[in-house]
Amino acid sequence: MSHPPHYVIIGAGAAGCEAALHLRQRDPCSRITLIAGGKLLFINRYELPKVFHGVNDWRELLVHPPEFYDEQRITLRRDTWVTRVDPKRRVVGLRHMEWVAYSKLLVASGGGGYLTEDLREFRSLMNGFATFEDAIRVRQALPKKGTVIMLGGDMMGLDLARTLVGAGFKVTLIAGEQLFWPHNVKPKDAPGFVAALKHMGLEVVLGRKVAGIKAGTKEKPSRRVILDDSSDLYGDAVMPFCGLMPSLEFMVGAGVDIERGLLVNPRLQTTNSNIWAGGDVCQIWSPEENRYRFYYGWKHVKEMGRVAAFNMTGGDEAVRTYQEDELFLNDKGEIDSPLWEFD
Repeated sequence: MSHPPHYVIIGAGAAGCEAALHLRQRDPCSRITLIAGGKLLFINRYELPKVFHGVNDWRELLVHPPEFYDEQRITLRRDTWVTRVDPKRRVVGLRHMEWVAYSKLLVASGGGGYLTEDLREFRSLMNGFATFEDAIRVRQALPKKGTVIMLGGDMMGLDLARTLVGAGFKVTLIAGEQLFWPHNVKPKDAPGFVAALKHMGLEVVLGRKVAGIKAGTKEKPSRRVILDDSSDLYGDAVMPFCGLMPSLEFMVGAGVDIERGLLVNPRLQTTNSNIWAGGDVCQIWSPEENRYRFYYGWKHVKEMGRVAAFNMTGGDEAVRTYQEDELFLNDKGEIDSPLWEFD
């Protein structure tokens, strides 16, 4: 008597949860296990700025209620960290020395905030914004009309910046090479986009790099950012937004091709026939551009989860590898993109 297949998904975010739902629909008798490093259920990180509009309970930001996992017969293992994948034995190794066997594996572990090398030594003096706990800590660190010094300026950071300004806080952006990431803005178009940021209420610092970050004094706000021209800025929180870095350390040594992310074909399959990847963690081969590239955005990541589930259960569908993601100014003069929900 054959056993039902066991689909294991590393990562319980947008791609992972969407894949789990479609796996259940396509293979009702299978076992499905979601492995999540976080302690909370799946929260859409794009919703985290709502804490500045009075959201105090993480349950208000849940994408799926707790009963969703029971109803779909999905085993969700929270606060569980993967340390290794062994494709020969088809097992996933966990930090607490447990092995979980799989029939087919989906890596959807997403990406964490990237920190440039020159900023890493100041990590302890900066605030992240990847989890609900991070968001609450930032809110608690900011006094009324307080100041956030934002570094880099990727699109997730700019979305938060607009929320902060709307909530009565001051935002000073020290723009880096990551400004508007993941978009590549042409030099001739950059002044118009920067002007739009200033119109949005941000103070924008161009052409300067961070030389140091120190704690403030009793008379000054809690953070002091020193620039490479020896000038300095004071704020109540320093927040880096320098793009994403895929979370896939556990895949090192697994025998699949990796560059910055897991390399997959347009059907989201890695170089191992039993391992797929979806979301921010993978680079998909684009025939149109003749290269591997990342694909970002809420709707695209969810679509990857659906396509991966379809193909893991015997389907044959490719993701759309041409993505309309040009940054533009809309009729209101605001920054917009078909890829990112900036409003």
